[in-house]
Amino acid sequence: MNDIPARVDAVWRIDGARVVATLAKATGDVGLAEDLAQEALVEALKQWPRDGVPANPGGWLTAVAKRRAIDHWRRRERLDDRYRAMASALEETVEDAWEPIDDDVLRLVFTACHPALSREGQVALTLRIVAGLSTAEIARMYFVPVATVQQRIVRAKKTIQAARIPFAAPEPAEWKERLAGVLSVVYLVFTEGYAATSGREWMRADLANEALRLGRMVAALLPREPEAHALVALMEFQAARFPARTRPDGSPVLLTEQDRTRWDRSQIQRGRAALAQADALGRGRGPYALQAAIAEVHALAPSAERTDWDRIVLLYEALGRIAPSPVVELNRAAAVSMATGPANALLIADELAARGALSGSHLLPSVRGELLAQLGRTEEAVAELTTAARLAGNERERQVLLDKADRLRHG
Repeated sequence: MNDIPARVDAVWRIDGARVVATLAKATGDVGLAEDLAQEALVEALKQWPRDGVPANPGGWLTAVAKRRAIDHWRRRERLDDRYRAMASALEETVEDAWEPIDDDVLRLVFTACHPALSREGQVALTLRIVAGLSTAEIARMYFVPVATVQQRIVRAKKTIQAARIPFAAPEPAEWKERLAGVLSVVYLVFTEGYAATSGREWMRADLANEALRLGRMVAALLPREPEAHALVALMEFQAARFPARTRPDGSPVLLTEQDRTRWDRSQIQRGRAALAQADALGRGRGPYALQAAIAEVHALAPSAERTDWDRIVLLYEALGRIAPSPVVELNRAAAVSMATGPANALLIADELAARGALSGSHLLPSVRGELLAQLGRTEEAVAELTTAARLAGNERERQVLLDKADRLRHG
């Protein structure tokens, strides 16, 4: 039973959002729901080594957490009728705790994206609860200190309590004002599934697929919003590569090396249909649509060499104008290296380094290492790749970088 902590962690990563969503629906309090879920995890670490892992771990966690909620309310010195009624209702359903999720997780996302919360708070809280990411993982995604993320989550929970924000689906009139936050967190959840920021696995396909499911639901709720359809298109294109992104042993296969016959062609067609639906609304391409257009170019190219890199550079330039960020510039540099050569791309990467952009991230030294290697500046390339490996949080990615450095070192 030495693997119980790993099993508990795996259950939480897979079912955590559903457990919290079910509890939030039952209690009406997102902060309390997460606290109860964490208490249930502690109980699992105590009981599962003794009793074994239950057949339905998610249901077990939900049932234990609901019992904790009942105890929590009944311990109050003055239990009013509302709490008594809620406790009774919970007690009646505790044995059938694992409910179909349907839109409960999406409701959780909309709750966390309430306009009373700052955008930073919305994102941090949703990634913590829905994606099950640790504060360290969220901090790595945003290149900020862990303490900053912790403060954002605590502040968001306090705001939800102070504003008495209910765990309830907002009225249709409120959907639009929350859309930007919802799309942002859905894509960040997908991104974590596409390329995990930490751990031993290169991808978390279950998390990416859950984000895609949520994205499709948002697009169905708001069919006149082009960016909702565009985000679905982007996720469809990227998810189509999943079958080719890892070897049987789980090690990564980079884009230039992937067997494109293994890409999911039906998923690519769904992506093209979603992007066409976004374009048909006639409001111009926003950030997600431009990213989807880039992904579409990759999806339709027969090989890395025969990709329309000039078009990708152009699309990144447009994206950089409407949604500027160091990551966009770094991706543009990678495209420029394929379109016109590594020397031009290195100028972009060097400018980012001079500005101190992406400090603490492995992304910039990783790209610079690749470009330096292509230019024959082997010693500098090895140094950059080694630095990138040290900064990488994902074990698989770290090993890829170390292997590249080792091959360069030994010719």
